[in-house]
Amino acid sequence: MPGPAKLLPGPVVSVTNPSNPSNGDDDTPQDPLSEMLSKMFGGGAGGFDPQEIAKAAGLPSDPAAMAMMMQQVQAMFSTPSEGPVNWTMAHDQARRVAASDNDPSVTALQRRSVDESLKLAEMWLDPVTDFPSTGQLGRAWSRAEWVEATMTTWRRLTEPVATSIAKALSDVISEQLPEEMKSMMGMMGGPASMLQNVGGAMFGMQLGQAVGALSKDVVGSTDIGVPLADGRMALLPANVAAFGEGLDIPEQEVQLFLAVREAAHVRLFTHIPWLTGHLLGSIERYARGIHIDMNKIEEAARDIDPTNPESLQGALSQGVFMPERTPEQDAALVRLETTLALVEGWVDETTAAAAANLPSAGALREMVRRRRATGGPAEHAFASLVGLELRPRRLRDAAALWSLLTTERGIEGRDALWQHPDLLPNAEDLDDPAGFSERRRLLESSDADVDAALERLLSGGFEPAAEPSDSGAAEAEDNSAHAAADDPGTVEETGGGTASDAAQEPDGTPRAGEEPNGSQDPDAHDGGSNR
Repeated sequence: MPGPAKLLPGPVVSVTNPSNPSNGDDDTPQDPLSEMLSKMFGGGAGGFDPQEIAKAAGLPSDPAAMAMMMQQVQAMFSTPSEGPVNWTMAHDQARRVAASDNDPSVTALQRRSVDESLKLAEMWLDPVTDFPSTGQLGRAWSRAEWVEATMTTWRRLTEPVATSIAKALSDVISEQLPEEMKSMMGMMGGPASMLQNVGGAMFGMQLGQAVGALSKDVVGSTDIGVPLADGRMALLPANVAAFGEGLDIPEQEVQLFLAVREAAHVRLFTHIPWLTGHLLGSIERYARGIHIDMNKIEEAARDIDPTNPESLQGALSQGVFMPERTPEQDAALVRLETTLALVEGWVDETTAAAAANLPSAGALREMVRRRRATGGPAEHAFASLVGLELRPRRLRDAAALWSLLTTERGIEGRDALWQHPDLLPNAEDLDDPAGFSERRRLLESSDADVDAALERLLSGGFEPAAEPSDSGAAEAEDNSAHAAADDPGTVEETGGGTASDAAQEPDGTPRAGEEPNGSQDPDAHDGGSNR
């Protein structure tokens, strides 16, 4: 790669220390990259050879191959990346890790076998779910093909957190560098771009290592509960065979059971369009909320030994740069894990119903559950890349809830809950599956009352309130009373009146012929014949 090669040691050393030219036996750093990384990681080693990064990535020890990879690594650090992560490095590292344990190409026989298993799985699913077949062709992938098919989604999942971590790494390194080092880095595009490349390369290595390791463990495209391959339906024959080792179950039965799970996942994500965006969007929002603990970053930088490749790789793979979660993120994580548990629980319950006639279905179902509980691909992938730790116990709770809902509502009623996120059970419902339907009925009843009242209001069905009408009548009567008091003839004209209407003499006594206090004899209108 001719561009980056021009930036290799010779010319740079003459700038930093002209009186001490490059010497093969000299332990002094031979280029700004070495010096910068030494400053970053502290330690007392006499310089940091960039080849250590290649070794930390698990590259071969052959000198020629190492020299070629050395140029590539140098190029990654000295040229701008397409964002906070060096995705080229992540992709290449994932491919290398996937191929490190014998990744044979898929044979024609394996492709045909996988296709037949997925077709049969679709037939078994038809009577146990309201979601129809997707009509997709089944695919058989090698590990390398799985990496290629899923890398775009991994990029979407990890880019938000990568941005935060790469910036934090760059800030920490920048603070530790002396001014003369920053001046030297200006020759390679400026300190900011150089430091961003360092952070991006480090996270790219972590991502590539994790995705490559994951390719050895997954059996399909949906193992982690998220559609990594854009809805494609696939199995990895080599990993399916490894999954069934030591089970004393025919390999074809193992493959068929896993095919049912894969097809169930794909049906759900295909026919519920909001679900994929909801899951991926939730992960992205969680990652964007990460606040980097700069003290933790600095401690990690000091503790890593730059002369020990294993310490660098170990720090990256353990996620030492992940910050502590905030209360807001904990709440968001509960919602995300609940949705993931609902997906896995629905697939678990649907697969059990579809594969009921498979002799080994019960044993395989329990194995899948235990595999998740002991730290399968989902837990490791999320925890190391974006700090998400899934709680496998939610899978069993969700499966129990879906089983109960199938009994209460039937298949159509159960699957109808997926039509909108507001209809789905929540974490409280997973804690108490038996109370879900009653809580939902109360909520729906309350909502129905509010809707009915609103509809009457909008249609003009409400009568004017009684209180304003009574008040108006009282006010009219009061006005009439005042008018009568001002006009003594009113009583005479009307032929009667109330106590307040009674005409009085100037001294306040009733006029002749009137009862005291305005009382009236019932017979007064009869001419007083009984008086």
